[in-house]
Amino acid sequence: MPSPDISLKDIKAAGKGDARAQRVLVDGLMPGAYRLAFRMLNNQALAEEATQDAFLKLWRYLPDWEPRAKLSTWFYRVTLNVCQDRLRKKTEILAEVLPDPADDKDGPAQTLVKAQQAQLLHAAIANLPERQRAAITLCGIEQMSQKEAAEILETTATAVDSLVARAKRQLREALTPQLGMSEAG
Repeated sequence: MPSPDISLKDIKAAGKGDARAQRVLVDGLMPGAYRLAFRMLNNQALAEEATQDAFLKLWRYLPDWEPRAKLSTWFYRVTLNVCQDRLRKKTEILAEVLPDPADDKDGPAQTLVKAQQAQLLHAAIANLPERQRAAITLCGIEQMSQKEAAEILETTATAVDSLVARAKRQLREALTPQLGMSEAG
């Protein structure tokens, strides 16, 4: 997901309490932050709470915002920090995994297969080490550039490339036997 288009004017207005500008920020930032939190925490309720916590930090910080980086980059870093704090505290995370919505054109059997594959993928991503999970989520799922992901993860683009490559390798190793894929695929 490319970074949302949020103008400096909207950021400043939201910091002063303008409800319309705040809605622009919520609409632009919430979907990506929630997806990141869900991928990190693997639980809908915890992801919603983490996203809310990140927005509380945003509203507290926004009146003093200095545009040294994109607001979205800073906000995704805050969201990632909230998630990592929750993971470090060993908050009990339920094993519930929600499959992606099924394509209406598929029959019941195909829908079931896709849901099972999505569950396997979500579980495999949840089992990745924290930094690999964050990198694969930001680059592979949220479609951010390695540079944007590097800013959020506070590392280099080369390190993000390495994290993504290791994550892909681990996912392939984990999913190949379960999905009956060949090693070449």
